[in-house]
Amino acid sequence: MQVDWLFALDILPTLGRAALLTIGITAAGYAISLALGLLLALLRRSRHRLVRLPVAAAIEAVRGTPLLIQLYLIFFVLPEYGILLPAMATGIIAIGIHYATYTSEVYRAGIDGVAAGQWQAGAALGLRPLQVFRDVVLPQAVPAILPGLGNYLIAMFKDTPILSAIAVVELMQRAKIIGSETFRYLEPITIVGLFFLAMSLGAAALFRALERRLRARAG
Repeated sequence: MQVDWLFALDILPTLGRAALLTIGITAAGYAISLALGLLLALLRRSRHRLVRLPVAAAIEAVRGTPLLIQLYLIFFVLPEYGILLPAMATGIIAIGIHYATYTSEVYRAGIDGVAAGQWQAGAALGLRPLQVFRDVVLPQAVPAILPGLGNYLIAMFKDTPILSAIAVVELMQRAKIIGSETFRYLEPITIVGLFFLAMSLGAAALFRALERRLRARAG
């Protein structure tokens, strides 16, 4: 089958709009994963077993089950208990929570990598623990955690097609719809692949630039 360039140009705007929707879903889910992941990392580092152990168990439970199952639980099971969410919101929340358990481990490794003496030095200066974490520990941990956070952004972006299971018409689902309507799959699937490649490479380049900037500032 040869590429029909006119057909490819004709469907490009439709796929472009779907790509913007996919980027929006990824951005919203990523924001959730960053904020929730940091909270989970701090809770997992708690000195209190009643806090640390349940959080650790929850993280491992989410990491140990497929995103698709978590998606179905939120979309199909929670309504039985009175919690009904739109498909788009369900997808964003599910993918955000799923990846929060991974970013939490990135945060935890980065925080644990900062020398314990930094905490002690901050305390000696009269800083509260939250101030030490915010102003001393976290700035030192960020350069080390950026590559991991960048990898999970790319992985999250590539996982968005799973949301089609609950009728979210993201980029891949739109390509499948075009293919089923026109009986041409080469052009839409190829364009989708190029979209994913371009956005993944762009995200990777952005994180590399941030990492270089932070390391240059630290040096």
